[in-house]
Amino acid sequence: MGLPALLCAVLLAACCCCRRAAGVPGEVEQLEPELVEVEVGSTALLKCGPSHSQGNFSHVDWFSVYKEKPTLIFRVRQSQGQSEPGEYQHRLSLQDKGTTLALAHVTPHDERIYLCQGKRPRSQEHRIQLRVYKAPEEPSIQANALGISVNSKEPEEVATCVGRNGFPIPQVIWYKNGRPLKEQKNRVHIQSSQIVESSGLYTLRSVLKAQLLKEDKDAQFYCELNYRLPSGNHMKESKEVTVPVFYPAEKVWLEVEPVGMLKEGDRVEIRCLADGNPPPHFSISKQNPSTREVVEETVNDDGVLVLEPAQKEHSGLYECQGLDLETTASLLSDQRELLVNYVSDVRVSPMAPESQEGSSLTLTCEAESNQALEFQWLREKTGEVLEKGPVLQLNNLKRDAGGGYCCMASVPSVPGLNRTQLVNVAIFGSPWMVVKKRKVWVQENTMVNLTCEASGYPRPTISWSIGGMASEQDQGPQSVLSIMNVLVTPELLGTGAECVASNSLGKNTTVIFLELAASNRTTGPITSTVSPHARANSTSTEKKLPEPQSKGVVIVAVTVCLLVLAVLGAVLYFFYKKGKLPCGRSGKQEITLPPSHKSEYVVEVKSDKLPEEMGLLQGSNGDKRAPGDQGEKYIDLRH
Repeated sequence: MGLPALLCAVLLAACCCCRRAAGVPGEVEQLEPELVEVEVGSTALLKCGPSHSQGNFSHVDWFSVYKEKPTLIFRVRQSQGQSEPGEYQHRLSLQDKGTTLALAHVTPHDERIYLCQGKRPRSQEHRIQLRVYKAPEEPSIQANALGISVNSKEPEEVATCVGRNGFPIPQVIWYKNGRPLKEQKNRVHIQSSQIVESSGLYTLRSVLKAQLLKEDKDAQFYCELNYRLPSGNHMKESKEVTVPVFYPAEKVWLEVEPVGMLKEGDRVEIRCLADGNPPPHFSISKQNPSTREVVEETVNDDGVLVLEPAQKEHSGLYECQGLDLETTASLLSDQRELLVNYVSDVRVSPMAPESQEGSSLTLTCEAESNQALEFQWLREKTGEVLEKGPVLQLNNLKRDAGGGYCCMASVPSVPGLNRTQLVNVAIFGSPWMVVKKRKVWVQENTMVNLTCEASGYPRPTISWSIGGMASEQDQGPQSVLSIMNVLVTPELLGTGAECVASNSLGKNTTVIFLELAASNRTTGPITSTVSPHARANSTSTEKKLPEPQSKGVVIVAVTVCLLVLAVLGAVLYFFYKKGKLPCGRSGKQEITLPPSHKSEYVVEVKSDKLPEEMGLLQGSNGDKRAPGDQGEKYIDLRH
């Protein structure tokens, strides 16, 4: 057989094979299936032929082709459709007058070729490729929490990325600091795997492994999933994560807080720092500047030495040592000087100043510091600044100049650094008495506290003229308060009490008189209270004299009584003139008033006044009552 004949036979055999593979007699017209794309859960529309084709679709068979095996799933007879039993039975329906088969609730398992065969002038088939898509969920990322050492010889796991429920399998891309990572031998390795869920969807798991450097300690890693939908290509990114990177320290140094000038009393922290991760084991040593002696200090687990409160003894040269426990390498920091500014040993001379009234006194203040000092003198009880400078000159001293004086030594260049020293100035003098109260109201047979206060230099002592329980309270370096607890007796009411304050320069007294309180006052022990107004060098005596205010009350009372009697006499005289007041009768008399003026009040008038006062009650004949006729008169006023 010749070559042309052989070629013709081969081509003829190939055509026959193609027709047999299609399962349909006749010519092959469709080389590539029609592509239809849908998302999971939507409805796929399968048209039996191109949209421009026309023919008889009253007799059509639909097949699904899986692994090159066609399975009948739907029949169309006389334009009526019927599903075949199986997985498609309740999801298929006809549309567009029988030309379109609708597949509802598409799943990933529905991705395959569908074939329709129709009866026309000759049999012809149409193939459709159904593509199904599902966007994956947001990718999750988990960093390696244990960290990676830069000394590792092989790539270590950096992070794991997981994308769930996508279809088809999405593509993963890893990024570091916004730049994509690619496979690199012995440096970067990306290992991905997928799991097919029962729903047909895929879960993708991708692991990034890499060798990291010290510069990667702050690197940001994330993964990106690329996938396709009928609308086009899309992507989703995970969050960014960092991975602990372990590397040895190359440098150690010291930091001190607070920054700036330090003073005694501050809380100072000396901190060791290093550029390694994890930091090495720290220790701090101090060198005394004068003796050159080196002492290791106690630090906490973080390598911090706390000085609280800081003292001048803490000044010196400090140095930090870092020991890498993995490599046993040791690093030393530069020495750093710590200076704690101070003020100490504030002294006042004389230490116990004494002086006479009218004389002068000089106080001198000294202190020690590593900085320039300023001095101020202040009065203790008022806070008033008396002098700026180390010397305070007091001239023409009075008794009230005694008391506390404060010297303050401060460092202007270090805010808040100062020390004070208090000194008490004593002015010689006999006791001064402080009268606590002008009058003490008491109840008989009750306990009462009597107080007596005195001041002077030398400090006075107090004694009492009465017996009882006495106690003393210091009111200052030169003052004393004595409290006497005593029972109020008739004898005490008559004699009163006397307290005597005395020192080597003289004595002074206070006499206290007691008066019974009125019946409406509260009973029980009555304690005298402070009334700081009377100071004297002479004896202060409280006398039991009538008070001017009491005299005024008596005069007012007498005047009111006289006015009442005058009005009453005028009324009686008025009724006498009217003839309605019978006279010359002794004993009780009634005055009858008109009914409109009647009342239930009865006024009793006792004739205990002097004869000239009784003249207001004379009769019309001018007769006065006999001196013996001083009986009581009752007047019934009804109005």
